[in-house]
Amino acid sequence: MVRMKISQIRPYMEGIDIEGEVISVSKPREVNTRYGPARVATAIIQDESGSIRLTLWRQQVGTIRAGDYIRITNAYAREFRGKLELSVSRRGKIEVIRRRKR
Repeated sequence: MVRMKISQIRPYMEGIDIEGEVISVSKPREVNTRYGPARVATAIIQDESGSIRLTLWRQQVGTIRAGDYIRITNAYAREFRGKLELSVSRRGKIEVIRRRKR
């Protein structure tokens, strides 16, 4: 598995595998999607090359917190409101490698 750096990510890329530190996680909010209501939150992750927004959907919400070091596999990138962001596909995964100590 080849891991990318955040600075290498471009809109519409798929199959992205990266690692980084979670800088912040927003409070979850309810949104209406074409599949019905869903919980969504936004995290900011960074590595030595930069930072990017990560959208957390449904069961992903609450799995990571600021200070965690995570590995993301099979993500895809898109632009939303003029900003680049990552989402994890149904076949993708967010894995906490190292938890922040409280």
